[in-house]
Amino acid sequence: MADAKFNPDSVDGTEPHGAGNSPQETASTVEVVPPPDVIEPDPELTPEEAEQARKKYLLKRFWISARRFWGRGGDKLAWPCSIGLLALIGINVGFQYGINRWNRAIFDAIERHDAGTVYFLSAVFLPLVLGTVAVVTTQVALRMMIQRRWRSWLTTAVIARWLANGRYYQLNLIGGDHKNPEARISEDLRIATEAPVDFIAGVISAFLSASTFIVVLWTIGGALTLPIAGFTVTIPGFLVVTAVLYAAITSSSMAVIGRHFVQVSETKNQTEAEFRYTLTHVRENGESIALLGGEEEERNDLHKTFAKVLAQWALLARQHMRTTLMSHGSMLIAPVVPVLLCAPKFLEGSMSLGQVMQAASAFAIVQGAFGWLVDNYPRLADWNACARRVASLMMSLDGLERAEQSDALGRIKHGDTEGEAMLSLNDLSVSLDDGTAVVKETRVAIEPGERVLVAGESGSGKSTLVRAIAGLWPWGEGSVDFHPDRRLFMLPQRPYIPSGTLRRAVAYPGAADRWPADQIKAALDKVGLEYLKDRIEEEAPWDQTLSGGEKQRLAFARLLLHTPDIIVLDEATSALDEKSQDRMMQMVIHELPEVTIISVAHRAELEAFHSRKITLERRRGGAKLVSDIDLVPRKRKGNLLSRVLENRRSLPKGSTSSNKAAQPRKEN
Repeated sequence: MADAKFNPDSVDGTEPHGAGNSPQETASTVEVVPPPDVIEPDPELTPEEAEQARKKYLLKRFWISARRFWGRGGDKLAWPCSIGLLALIGINVGFQYGINRWNRAIFDAIERHDAGTVYFLSAVFLPLVLGTVAVVTTQVALRMMIQRRWRSWLTTAVIARWLANGRYYQLNLIGGDHKNPEARISEDLRIATEAPVDFIAGVISAFLSASTFIVVLWTIGGALTLPIAGFTVTIPGFLVVTAVLYAAITSSSMAVIGRHFVQVSETKNQTEAEFRYTLTHVRENGESIALLGGEEEERNDLHKTFAKVLAQWALLARQHMRTTLMSHGSMLIAPVVPVLLCAPKFLEGSMSLGQVMQAASAFAIVQGAFGWLVDNYPRLADWNACARRVASLMMSLDGLERAEQSDALGRIKHGDTEGEAMLSLNDLSVSLDDGTAVVKETRVAIEPGERVLVAGESGSGKSTLVRAIAGLWPWGEGSVDFHPDRRLFMLPQRPYIPSGTLRRAVAYPGAADRWPADQIKAALDKVGLEYLKDRIEEEAPWDQTLSGGEKQRLAFARLLLHTPDIIVLDEATSALDEKSQDRMMQMVIHELPEVTIISVAHRAELEAFHSRKITLERRRGGAKLVSDIDLVPRKRKGNLLSRVLENRRSLPKGSTSSNKAAQPRKEN
């Protein structure tokens, strides 16, 4: 592997700085733009008004990102496909008008007993049908292509932002409405990109249909004269007036009946996501639950979560019942109304049978166009809920991105060391996202080949310090500098085991075919997993199959393949017995004699494998580095960076080192 700088985006890998982690490289079609400015709510708003304003802004926030699909840096086929879809909608309305005219002509021919015309129109009907089917089929294909490409483009953009700079991890450390990001990215984003295309296509089709066939109704129906109380009342375009009034009644009724649809649908989606998360949590922690016998407690928790889902489904079912009652009733009544209205004119002979049938067909099309809201209100409500959930995740990512670009809350810097130091912490302070200090003003320099043990009582900030070194914890001050052109590899307490073959798990984060099978088998043999050598090509749920100790051994096998320059071990041997732990450490020292090691551990036995020990002590206002001692006497190099400890003090009373050769490190 070629040398590469440490990449703070990599958790336990050796990817070089910027290698495949930027949104431009992850999604070359996605334009990188700064997050929108923060809009503070009006303090004079009531809580209910503030919540409504927040929901409106969430939809606006969704469109800020989603509409870029048609902008600079968007999909190159977005506009051609959209224009093509609009053209097909117009052509389809033209075919509808042709069939409408065909209805009039054939019924007039039937009324006249004109067999020749009937036969001719029967022959014409087939091309009309074939043309309509072809246009509608192509329209569906183009519409679904836009939906697929839009979803792909926006999903790629969100995932790129989610994975950048460890934000997928940092979301767990901050507050906000971004629970279950995986559900928002998969299911909610799918609905959020599919529904608008359907809605826009439906609205345009409805508008063109209504405009075309209102003219037909006005032309055919003409005026209706009614005798009322000795007077005659003439209603011009009575069929158009009736169609508009009928649609207004049904649409307004739907708006009243479904006014709570959006809220109910949004809450239902949230409870569904929580239920999926609970099920996933049980699956991922199945071994611990089984060992503790916690099935009954998990069953009760799942029942409670599922009960919330059922309760929301019941509310949603009532909403669907009301809207179905309205839409189905409208569907049954609409075809009859124009026939009844045209009957007097037909009976008096001023309207032919063909005109009656044409009017009935046109009325149904106009009513369907005006009743678009009636048929699509449930989907519109579902889209509102999903778009808001996606926008909530976007807003949380906006906050992290703004924090990366702002000096309001301190950010830990990453750079290159000077001289021969492999790693240096320069006035490093680590804090929470609200500014609360965890580790305070630490200065340390680590030489090439040193093996440093970081000790301290539980809660003193050791793991937080490791995350800051890895670049996963961004909040704080000072800098973490690495030697140029050196690679770092993290071994966490719970190694990540990807899905797929065992070979992929050993090679991770490299490609499975990057090393030959013999080299992977040799690595497994050296870490005591020789009994798995013949199964490296086997696909299995290795994350569930391997024990905690086997996973930690597998992580050490990765070291042998990646041969990094710096290793950070965060309780990486906690699942191993003392003998196995000694074997792993001896193996690393033997196979990688020049590697620099930084270990975070509680076991005193590990001191024997380290040349230096630094101790963190928890204090009010943030943990302090209180001691720095050599566990193995060695010559000091005068041109290395000095080790300066803020608020230096001696070891706590009674503290001793398991290595009698341990000596305090003097300041230069």
